[in-house]
Amino acid sequence: MAKSIPEPTTAEKRNARVILRRLRSRYPEMSTALEYASPWQLLVSTVLSAQTTDENVNKVVPSLFARFPTPSDLAMANPEEVEALVFSTGFYRQKTKSIIALSSDLVEFHDGEVPTELDELVKLRGVGRKTASVVLAEVWDIPAIAVDTHVNRVANRLGLTDSTDPEVIEQELKGLYLKKDWSGVSMRFIQFGREVCDARKPRCWDCPLRDRCAFEPKAVPVG
Repeated sequence: MAKSIPEPTTAEKRNARVILRRLRSRYPEMSTALEYASPWQLLVSTVLSAQTTDENVNKVVPSLFARFPTPSDLAMANPEEVEALVFSTGFYRQKTKSIIALSSDLVEFHDGEVPTELDELVKLRGVGRKTASVVLAEVWDIPAIAVDTHVNRVANRLGLTDSTDPEVIEQELKGLYLKKDWSGVSMRFIQFGREVCDARKPRCWDCPLRDRCAFEPKAVPVG
């Protein structure tokens, strides 16, 4: 851990829960936009979703999983064939290495089954805490907080953290929220980051958290 995480104050916890309550009101039901039929498929799709859109991933995975329907199949795949299938997701060579390696590890160490423990998931090659947390929260509703660029940005702008280290942000958010609420945090922050709290053009005038946000200058509508 980059630094010790101080215990949040009662006021900080109250503020964080007000934020989550408003996001729940805006997004009553939230789940990943990635399409999947098994924990392994979601694991692979989440790796492929780095630096691209979920929509783009959803376009390529039907062909990928039709050609390689099991972890064993993908573990033994020809990398060039996989690269051709996932090319449009970007960074296709590294992503191909990752999804073949994680599938190989699943077969070798877990009989092809995706583990339900964070510590075991992150031992898989190509799987980081963010990817592991998405799978745990989405598939099994196991308390976990995934920190991607949207969560990083939103949490910082709202003053829930002043760190840019994903693992520090994860631990700080876990300290602010009750464990039973963890699995509902990330997807709401991510959707809010996409719809309202954009990196370059935040819709501050349409923000339900404007009074909770220290980000300046507040953007105003154009035209």
